[in-house]
Amino acid sequence: MNITIVGAGALGSHVVLMLRNRPEKLTVIDFDRVEQKNLLGQMHTKMGLRRNKAQALQQMMQGMFGVRVGVKSVELRKDNSEALLQDSGLVLDCTDNIKARQELQLHCLGYGTPLLHGALAADGTFGRVVWTEHFRPDPETQGAATCEGGANLHFHVMVAAHLVRATVDWLETGKQASYNILPAGVVRIA
Repeated sequence: MNITIVGAGALGSHVVLMLRNRPEKLTVIDFDRVEQKNLLGQMHTKMGLRRNKAQALQQMMQGMFGVRVGVKSVELRKDNSEALLQDSGLVLDCTDNIKARQELQLHCLGYGTPLLHGALAADGTFGRVVWTEHFRPDPETQGAATCEGGANLHFHVMVAAHLVRATVDWLETGKQASYNILPAGVVRIA
């Protein structure tokens, strides 16, 4: 099975790291580039600076762990979602914008592809891991991105770990668990 991770930033980069020992094929979709500000809160290295995030993550995973990760270095949009997601057995939404979330949800519901969303509040005080049947994309709010400066790194990893936990639970049991995550604790909501 192919697990497609859309977004290789604060959540997606850590999710790929934690899924590295799974037998499933991993494919990462991201159009963005690694910037200096990303190094403190994302699983990227100085060697990846100015490179596409998906490609930089691919190189790091191959170099550090010998793990091969597929890459699609483009922005997911309505006109390319079918081609980008066609071989996906599971999609993990690690994006940070409403348009991508809506397109992922529309595509996956239409094709019957399981979709698990990961989301972080802009101020780093709340996270969600929710299967698409229970997810409603919120309008974007203005504020500092949670991945800049590294102040919320522990929280990114906590939310990413619950994305991986819900993924592994689904892969092994078929059960869909969803979570609301606060810095002080986690509540299973489904």
